[in-house]
Amino acid sequence: MIIWINGSFGSGKTSVATRLHEKIENSFIFDPEKTGFYLRSNLPKEMLKNDFQDIILWRKLNYHILREIATYYKGTLIVPMTLVDQVYYDEIIERLRLKNIEVSHYFLWASKETLRQRLLGRGEDEDAWVFDQIERCYIDPDNKSFEKVISTESTTAEAVSDYILADLEHLNSKEFYK
Repeated sequence: MIIWINGSFGSGKTSVATRLHEKIENSFIFDPEKTGFYLRSNLPKEMLKNDFQDIILWRKLNYHILREIATYYKGTLIVPMTLVDQVYYDEIIERLRLKNIEVSHYFLWASKETLRQRLLGRGEDEDAWVFDQIERCYIDPDNKSFEKVISTESTTAEAVSDYILADLEHLNSKEFYK
């Protein structure tokens, strides 16, 4: 099983993924961003894009890596990654589902102002790339494009991780929790 934690930069993906990993026995956090860093270091500059998600090889590699891990690893994969482009979502998440790999997808939501404040709070410069991504990655909280939207506006990563675990109650067994 894959638990995909989606959301804008500053929405709490990494914090929630960390809490889930602490609570789920035999879990592993896979960070697709590291594939992007690898590609930035190993592709000719002519092939690079401002956002590594726009590199088709990034999407293909992450799909294949996740498929392999999900096929051979008997634990739970936790993937904290912003993925808002519908085509890219389909190329990775929906394609995994077509291979009968269970992907539970959660989109963490916070207001634009809260996102800005969180990014500033973690030391990001207001001219940083992540601030430019707020508009691109922001969704209306009532958007039905994503299965489950969770507000992180006024709650903790601990509470969000507990909500996700409760939502995944079909996995609720003594072996699941640490």
